[in-house]
Amino acid sequence: MAPSRGALLAVTATAAASVALVGCDGSGTAHRNGPETSRAASSPSPTPSPTRSYPLSETPRTIPAVREHTPAHGPGWRPGKDSGVVIADGSGKLADEGKLLAGELKIHYRGEVPARAGDVELALTPKASGGPESYTLRTANGRVRISGPGEAGVFYGTRTLKQSVRADGTMPEGEVRDRPGKPQRGLNLDIARKHYTASWIEDRMREMADLKLNQLGLHFSDDQAFRIESDSHPEVVSPDHLTKKQVRHILALAGRLHIQVVPEIDSPGHLGAVLRAHPGLQLHNVSGVASTGSLDISEPGAAKLIDELLGEYAELFGGTYWHLGGDEYRALMASNPAASYPQLQRAAVAKYGSGAGISDLATGWLNDRADVVRKHGKQPKAWNDGQFRDSKVRADKDIEVEYWTGKEYGARSPEEYLREGRKVLNLNDEFMYYVLGQPNAFVYPTGKRIYELWTPLVLRGTTPVPARYSDQILGGRFAVWGDFPNAQTAAQVADGIRMPLRATAQKLWVPGKPKLSYAQFQSLAKEIDAG
Repeated sequence: MAPSRGALLAVTATAAASVALVGCDGSGTAHRNGPETSRAASSPSPTPSPTRSYPLSETPRTIPAVREHTPAHGPGWRPGKDSGVVIADGSGKLADEGKLLAGELKIHYRGEVPARAGDVELALTPKASGGPESYTLRTANGRVRISGPGEAGVFYGTRTLKQSVRADGTMPEGEVRDRPGKPQRGLNLDIARKHYTASWIEDRMREMADLKLNQLGLHFSDDQAFRIESDSHPEVVSPDHLTKKQVRHILALAGRLHIQVVPEIDSPGHLGAVLRAHPGLQLHNVSGVASTGSLDISEPGAAKLIDELLGEYAELFGGTYWHLGGDEYRALMASNPAASYPQLQRAAVAKYGSGAGISDLATGWLNDRADVVRKHGKQPKAWNDGQFRDSKVRADKDIEVEYWTGKEYGARSPEEYLREGRKVLNLNDEFMYYVLGQPNAFVYPTGKRIYELWTPLVLRGTTPVPARYSDQILGGRFAVWGDFPNAQTAAQVADGIRMPLRATAQKLWVPGKPKLSYAQFQSLAKEIDAG
């Protein structure tokens, strides 16, 4: 609550000894909180609502902003000593959401019982329109009711209530109708090159959930390390790693917070940690020089090793998605791949016929790995520079393109993928890449730049693709990469991504230009964090 923002207004005698707080909502518009009556704020008796004794409410202040708010005359709702969270009849699946909210607001959790004055009621309404992440939040007669067709939407409604109370001490009177602009919204963490503790990851997930972000990418294998315990190949695991028990705890929390975890074992490049334990599968050029992190996909044992790892971790993680990587395969970065890696060229011709090249072999590798994870019920994803323009073999159409760069070998413009009808996720390295140590001309992205210049349509550089492709763009993730892992501590990373992550959440939830200036947005973030 920010009492310094308010000014006292007299109200009519029918609301004896009442006052209304009037302030600014960050956009310069008058912002009114509910009145504090002469009774204790925690009184279980509802104040009559609506009534002309109260000013018209203003939109609740949250990050991301709500999409729609219908104002009303009334005092709004604030938590009191007799307030509780209850679950509507037949909505028992919302118990986790209810218990979490009650603990956060320091009020009672009473379970599946009728709502009374001062309560927050959570309800599933399966026939409601708007999609599983939509919700309606109605504040009237001293109560709040949050409803939606799916558990995720109701959960997001609880985040709106929590943030509004933290910012202003109250939930304004009226009705919020809210839904996300994009279905995939998240954070990508490179836990391979920099080890993060399970508790640090869980803290970021709680932060994500409050911002209505629903996807956490975990890049846990790279040249530097392999960071999750393995039963099938314990020899590849690095000393500092997450145990499977810790991963299961992370996944359980993710489920309660409605976050999908997207695991990634990158191949056929970025496999240095795995190859240290399997040097016979290391790719070498015609001169016998090892190709850093690259798997020799002409070797019969290569697919067996990677598929065993994919199978093990697909079962561990469950969930909808699997990231196959596919980027920066060193063989394709040579000036003459066929001459430099003749064994790969021979394998390509043997498998795909005359005229095939190493890009065909790499694309076939990607498709084969996609088949493996599909058998485990996964939707495959891959980086854009692992899908090539001129290859005879084409990447399977259902592999979601995670677009990060237009600078690397094999990269194509975003519109090429979109014209093919492919679905694309935005990880534009111009805005969304937080690369530790800032190598290769990377600079730490700022919340201000994302907030003011980036949209999901800005897939490469600073120029948006045509709006007609908007429905093919699934959303985006803000990415943290550990190229120089000691450049920042884990605490510094958490602080450094705080505002960029909030700006990303805003731009993925609400289409169009934000109503607040960035300075106002930043101020609101501080108020919510301090509430």
